[in-house]
Amino acid sequence: MPDLLIELFSEEIPARMQARAADDLRRLMTEALVEAGLSYAGAAGFATPRRLALSVQGLSAASPTLREERKGPRVDAPEAAIEGFLRGAGVTRDQLEARDDKKGTFYVATITRAGRPAADIVAEALEQVIRNFPWPKSMRWGTGTLRWVRPLHSILCILTDEAGEAKVVPVEIDGIRAGNTTRGHRFMAPDEFSVTSFDDYEARLKVARVILRAEERAEIIRQEAGNLAFAAGLDLVEDAGLLEEVAGLVEWPVVLMGEIGAAFLGLPAEVLQTSMREHQKFFSLRNAATGRIERFVTVANIETPDHGATILAGNQKVLAARLSDAKFFWENDLRRVREKGLEGMAEGLRDVTFHNKLGSQADRVARIAALAREIAPMVGAKPDLAAEAARVCKADLQSAMVGEFPELQGLMGRYYAQAAGHDDGVPEACEEHYKPLGPGDAVPSAPVSVAVALADKIDTLCGFWAIDEKPTGSKDPYALRRAALGVIRLVLGNGVRFDLFDPLSNQLERNEKSAHNVKEADSARAIDKLKKDIGGATVGTVSVRAQSIRIINGRRVHGRAPDLLAFLHDRLKVHLRDEGIRHDVIDACLAMEGNDDLTLLVHRARALSDFLKTDDGENLLQGFKRANNILTQAEEKDGVEYSYGADVKFAETDEERALFAALDTAEPQIAAALTSEDFAAAMSAMAALRAPIDAFFDAVQVNVESAVIRRNRLNLLSRIRSICLQAADLARLEG
Repeated sequence: MPDLLIELFSEEIPARMQARAADDLRRLMTEALVEAGLSYAGAAGFATPRRLALSVQGLSAASPTLREERKGPRVDAPEAAIEGFLRGAGVTRDQLEARDDKKGTFYVATITRAGRPAADIVAEALEQVIRNFPWPKSMRWGTGTLRWVRPLHSILCILTDEAGEAKVVPVEIDGIRAGNTTRGHRFMAPDEFSVTSFDDYEARLKVARVILRAEERAEIIRQEAGNLAFAAGLDLVEDAGLLEEVAGLVEWPVVLMGEIGAAFLGLPAEVLQTSMREHQKFFSLRNAATGRIERFVTVANIETPDHGATILAGNQKVLAARLSDAKFFWENDLRRVREKGLEGMAEGLRDVTFHNKLGSQADRVARIAALAREIAPMVGAKPDLAAEAARVCKADLQSAMVGEFPELQGLMGRYYAQAAGHDDGVPEACEEHYKPLGPGDAVPSAPVSVAVALADKIDTLCGFWAIDEKPTGSKDPYALRRAALGVIRLVLGNGVRFDLFDPLSNQLERNEKSAHNVKEADSARAIDKLKKDIGGATVGTVSVRAQSIRIINGRRVHGRAPDLLAFLHDRLKVHLRDEGIRHDVIDACLAMEGNDDLTLLVHRARALSDFLKTDDGENLLQGFKRANNILTQAEEKDGVEYSYGADVKFAETDEERALFAALDTAEPQIAAALTSEDFAAAMSAMAALRAPIDAFFDAVQVNVESAVIRRNRLNLLSRIRSICLQAADLARLEG
């Protein structure tokens, strides 16, 4: 069985596209080969800046000959139907066979498709893959029609048999004919050389100063950078994303260490690291004792006689220019903070639109500050500090540094807040209020940070809910699902206890007022323009009515709050699914009072989930469902509700009396445990009901002839139902 080697050699492929392209080449080619009838033992894709490569091991030498029987029309069918079947099957009348079955005699055609050599199939598949390759961006060059990410120079495509003999697959695309040759490093080994197999290809590339595997290039960079850092008494700042990118920029990594000018060492470490990473693709070396970034590592793509001295000199010159800009931004921002304070810096947010229906960033900051003050006592923060932090948390958006490096927003806010004299958790809240940004991001725990982070995310949700900009299907342009998950993680991660209806309602009302003010302002501008157009005539004003406030269960609730709470509950289901908690368990707990207290809700769901994993829990559930089904059927039949009046004096069996006693014991225990929110204890008390309920159903018939006994037993089942439903709505559970 031969091995296949393909290389597509071009100008430099952008680093961000390489891994995906290598995987696409592997996937598309193997799918095409399998569809054509070939099998293979293994396949792997590779990428360097100038090439995509594919190795397929153990490929079939040819596709198998296939025989297919196709059933046609009845033998007495109209001639036109038979002729149509012949054309479709590609056979003649004398090749048909008449066969009998239960419905009559039918024509059957046996169609034979001869196998094809692997080389023919590979050639056909490769042309289709190249011409339809899914590059994010592609270009056309010269006079040909082929589009590729960069000009394609050559194609290597060979099949190597078990004897080691390599044959070129005959492929030609836009005048580029496949061969068995490739090239090494652009400068250090530019000459062509031929290869006979994948192992030969990889080994000869390495001799020609090209390391084929991206992970090997990355490991070389990581190890050599770490060694240089260790020798200088510094630590390499890990940056997996940068490492992957740089490994895609070089074919032969040469790691060099350079100096940062002394004038720039006073810049915040994050500024130095970000500037060097974004502008120069440099790795940072940190002094563990001081936390300062003191040197950098760059990766060249060539070995030089002066061991990189000229490269380093050029890099350091460019770096100095970049860091001069960063130093100017830093010093200018600090001057503004000293002169105006952080709230003074934030004044410019009035001219920055957050959303054209929700007003400016300053309007949003005011809403966040009001909500942060309300939330603060619930998370253990001082209201004045939470409001102070909220008022300045977005100020750094007006800084020159964040204008240059948007990814530093929040972090620079912490530095500027410290410079402005804020303390008691305010600077940390400026940085942490964006968190958590994703599933792997840490959750803030400092009370002021938690208050502002919750207010920020709740305002985002309420704002877009107020203007009916909700996520639909897979579309979520304002990242509202991420904001909802952030609220959930902040609440659960800090054990926060409060009813969400209140802050949701209040913030929805604030956002509606903002939307109302924006509409009123737009209307006023439109009226002014209209007055000018019609010569100053009197024009009436337009008023926008806000969403109504409703009273739900005695509480003042904004009309949109239940829908927004349901959205949070849906995200909570996704979050808890990763813990192994079933959706029906969550639904059973959502049906209970207090479902807007997420911490309480999750404690109940976890206790119920753990309980149902035990034999007692599963059996009690079945007993509850049996009792509920019998009771529901009887109530529907009789047209009455059996919800009271069960009396032990009407019990006729020991099993009935034992169940009465068990319910009398369990009911106050369960009620007390639920009052103290000890759901595990409540479930434990419920577990004690399992045996007497099982014994009751084994020994007692509910629907007996005696109306008094039947009614008493149905009322006893009602006690089972009502006691079990105190913990959760077990009727919603599956199984």
